[in-house]
Amino acid sequence: MVSHKAGFVNIIGNPNVGKSTLMNAFVGEKLSIITSKAQTTRHRILGIVNGDNFQVILSDTPGIIKPAYELQESMMDFVKSAFDDADVLIYMVEIGEKELKDEAFFNKITNSKTPVLLLLNKIDKSNQEQLEEHVALWSEKVPNAEIFAISALEGFNVKEVFSRIVELLPESPPFYPKDQLTDKPERFFVNETIREKILMHYKKEIPYAVEIDTEEFFEEDDIIRMRSVIMVERETQKGIIIGHKGSAIKRVGIEARKDLEKFFGKQVHLELYVKVNKNWRSDQRQLKRFGYNQ
Repeated sequence: MVSHKAGFVNIIGNPNVGKSTLMNAFVGEKLSIITSKAQTTRHRILGIVNGDNFQVILSDTPGIIKPAYELQESMMDFVKSAFDDADVLIYMVEIGEKELKDEAFFNKITNSKTPVLLLLNKIDKSNQEQLEEHVALWSEKVPNAEIFAISALEGFNVKEVFSRIVELLPESPPFYPKDQLTDKPERFFVNETIREKILMHYKKEIPYAVEIDTEEFFEEDDIIRMRSVIMVERETQKGIIIGHKGSAIKRVGIEARKDLEKFFGKQVHLELYVKVNKNWRSDQRQLKRFGYNQ
């Protein structure tokens, strides 16, 4: 009888290093939102990949930053938890990067008893000389790691990394049902899709002052009806989100609806509203309500 392998593979690194792109490439679905802005990922998101004799549970965590307020403290708690249950640890860096922003996290990686795969991402933006220089640099900095040069966006070496992950997994029955793709509920992906559009279309502080709450989610045979509230911290931000005669929020709604129809495979009716929720990013009670500080 063929044995079964299963385990947690936790992905960490600085912001904008491509963790979410890699996660989505492994899973084959868009579970983590991707934008060019830092701090796009706020939660720890699990993506589950099943084979006949394995189950890989991938964990995409927020990019490592020095926290400036309560929300960011909570985001870093998700990163800390990634060390606790990892069977394989993926440390992602990119060409041009020479250090992790938090020394304590870096020490945890270099002293880890868990197998570490160091993925040097975005090699499609480099040349052979740069690549060899960075492989040598990281081999010295993280001697306990296996190094793979990859392009998560182009799919280069992604299959090879995944095969190595499966080899490293411990023997174990599956942790989740074999048809399950993630640990997050449907409303979470509605919230994240709307937040992605806000990150893409608004500047400065606006995307970071926003949280989404999907208050209604009714699924019928041929349509899903959703009602989501965009929370902001100040009245001025509310006006910017809505835009002139509602043009800005309408664009967010149209783009989010199209993505959600692809994700759920059926027609979507999405209503968006904006509410002021003062200083929610520094309010422990509010953060808990939105799924932080668990």
